[in-house]
Amino acid sequence: MVAAFTGPAGSGAKAWGEGMRLLVFGQTGQVAHELARRLPDGVTARFLSRGEADLSDPAACAAAIHDCDAVINAAAWTAVDQAETEEAAATIINGDAPAAMARACAALGVPFLHISTDYVFDGAGESAFALDRPTAPLNAYGRSKLAGEVGIQAAGGNHLILRTSWVVSAHGANFVKTMLRLGKDRDSLSVVADQVGGPTPAADIADALLKAAHSMANGAKGGTHHFSGAPDTSWAEFARAIMARAGLPCQIHDIPTSAYPTPAVRPLNSRLDCGAIQLAFGIVRPDWRAGLDHIIKELNT
Repeated sequence: MVAAFTGPAGSGAKAWGEGMRLLVFGQTGQVAHELARRLPDGVTARFLSRGEADLSDPAACAAAIHDCDAVINAAAWTAVDQAETEEAAATIINGDAPAAMARACAALGVPFLHISTDYVFDGAGESAFALDRPTAPLNAYGRSKLAGEVGIQAAGGNHLILRTSWVVSAHGANFVKTMLRLGKDRDSLSVVADQVGGPTPAADIADALLKAAHSMANGAKGGTHHFSGAPDTSWAEFARAIMARAGLPCQIHDIPTSAYPTPAVRPLNSRLDCGAIQLAFGIVRPDWRAGLDHIIKELNT
């Protein structure tokens, strides 16, 4: 799928210039969808579907990279619990495929941008995870994403690993859509209150990737960075905000993680220190409450 898209007012078409070409792995996911809607004027992007570039075939993904100024990987295995029983498959998609993409980009001298996750950490403590905090994933999904990070770094090219958390949008399956669906039919819901992190609208992730891609295509160095919405909150408090902003009377009852067992262990602490990305690219943490309002409005129109 090859298309040119017009970005929102003030998206900075002149800063990008005419003829910028992006290659995006992913077409229907939350971030890919937002990338397609938010491209600045004059920028073209080729969005690769699973049929065009299956991440279970890393060599085919690498071969698909050509005729572009930057590559964004917005595709991934995101079924966290399923990864517990299919870790090998998840590792190919989240580990081997991004590494192959990164090697191809390094050989071509093309910047490679990749979305990772807070799940590479162990969730210990109550402070935000710094970039130099040792990784120690608690589950198979986290291990598969960490394998991707290691492979990308080893490729040696100019890359951006963007660790983010709690991605939400008006598209695909995510916490906001689940809460809105359940909140319309129920008087109350029990939601985990001891997991804390930063909800991150996919639209803001797309904007961050586009800004970084432009900078990197013009010589800026990438690296590993954290990016999540602010302020940090619990799932239960996030659910309350969703109900309040959507005008739903559904009451949220706090429960501990131990009362809601899942196949994959979830980190209690998903806070990310996002200071470095502001220094490197001028990208600030977005207010997820504003993003939530946009998501609810879009779902209601």
